[in-house]
Amino acid sequence: MQNPIIAALDVPSPNQAHTLIDQIGSQIGAFKVGMELFTAAGPEIIHRIREQDAAVFLDLKFHDIPNTVAKAVASAVRLDVQMLTIHTHGGSTMMKAAENAAQETARELGTAAPLVLGVSVLTSMDQSDLQEIGLSNPVADQVERVVQLGVESGLRGFVCSPLEIERLRKIIPKETKLVTPGIRMASDAKGDQKRTKSPIEALQSGADYLVIGRPIYAAPNPSDALKRILESIEA
Repeated sequence: MQNPIIAALDVPSPNQAHTLIDQIGSQIGAFKVGMELFTAAGPEIIHRIREQDAAVFLDLKFHDIPNTVAKAVASAVRLDVQMLTIHTHGGSTMMKAAENAAQETARELGTAAPLVLGVSVLTSMDQSDLQEIGLSNPVADQVERVVQLGVESGLRGFVCSPLEIERLRKIIPKETKLVTPGIRMASDAKGDQKRTKSPIEALQSGADYLVIGRPIYAAPNPSDALKRILESIEA
């Protein structure tokens, strides 16, 4: 990808997504398609992005029994996505099934396997949220625990908040990719994100890719907003 920015198409309609794709498609590394847009637009939105030679990050966070997740991953590979997400809290058997399905399906198609990313702890969650669902570990400890399990299960990348990157870099293989949402400029509202950093802080900590949503798509001029983010990184 030409740069580490993954622009989140977190918009409710295909028409809004098409407008954003046209506005910033040549400026970013990839587009993220999440549950809202995929539910509204279906696989066609992925075809639309790929027609412009842009990479696709399919962020549906699969979390189900291993067989179901494996089949969903295989279907995603056939859609020609370059990244996709599963929940690490689905356990090692599920994660292994997902990675194996990605590799086997890609082999059958003669294409490169997409990066199956294990989602650790959502960036909207903090310690009180973990305690509410019965997890007593500190957030960073829980992230490290499930990421380590993911590495042992064969995953080659993970989604974590910017705050956990430096700690994870000490325990994961050097080639493992880290994708970080929760990216905000100093002037941006945090919204429902609780564990955030600026783009340059996240990259300096060791992030490979930055998922940026509202600071881009909700800006009066998304192209200008993206340009400012890129300039802050280059500076």
